[in-house]
Amino acid sequence: MRLKIYRYLHQVTAPSRSGLAWFDLIEIGLVALGFLLYFAVRGGVVDRDEAALANAQWIIDFQDSIGLFIEPDVNAWALKSDFLVRLFNFVYFWLDFPLIIGVGLFLFWQRRAFYTLFRDALLISGGIALVMYWSLPVAPPRFMTEYGFVDTLKEFSDLAYQAQSTAAFVNPYAAVPSLHVGWALILAIVVFWATKNWLLRLAGVVVLVLQSVAVVATANHYVLDGVIGAAVCLVALWVAVWLQRSGYPAIRRWLGARVTDARREVAAT
Repeated sequence: MRLKIYRYLHQVTAPSRSGLAWFDLIEIGLVALGFLLYFAVRGGVVDRDEAALANAQWIIDFQDSIGLFIEPDVNAWALKSDFLVRLFNFVYFWLDFPLIIGVGLFLFWQRRAFYTLFRDALLISGGIALVMYWSLPVAPPRFMTEYGFVDTLKEFSDLAYQAQSTAAFVNPYAAVPSLHVGWALILAIVVFWATKNWLLRLAGVVVLVLQSVAVVATANHYVLDGVIGAAVCLVALWVAVWLQRSGYPAIRRWLGARVTDARREVAAT
């Protein structure tokens, strides 16, 4: 029995494998765990309005002190054009989770090793972000109406995350870090590594650039949020690369040794 278990685990953890195995059900478990953690964090910060607004004001003051409080101007610039509003609303909503799911599914079927890298980087960065959301709730620009911010998703689109139908899934004070920017960066890097097709590589870069502008233009994030989001995700990607190069091979070596030991025990009996 032990031999079958170790041999099975050794086979399904091979980075070059294809097809499906029962072991892949762990993906469902990881997603479910992510949702549970998110609900727990949301419940802990959703009522911390004063802290979230105070932290947002600190970011505004800090950026203003170094000449980087450009969010009202970017938001106002987008509002001058119906095309820009629709473009950035589309980018913010559809080129985040939906695109990540699509790319993840494609990598799962076609580039399993890069899928694992992509998945690990997203999960690790998400875990870091959850800790930051819990410890540092920050109200996004759309809450700071005294600066003239307009929530373009709410006012001009039916895609708003804060709509009644999606309210239970949304942490309104999860501004820092911006995973919209960070995950777009991870996506661009992984796509660049996974393919030599320059059109696909260019598409990844374009999504990153558009998302970096969209988070500000839609009044959902400050510039600092995006910078911190990129930094968090680069750290997560580094850990994911280490797992690919050292962590997982070490686990597979251990499993291989257990398979050998179990075979010897079977032979001895």
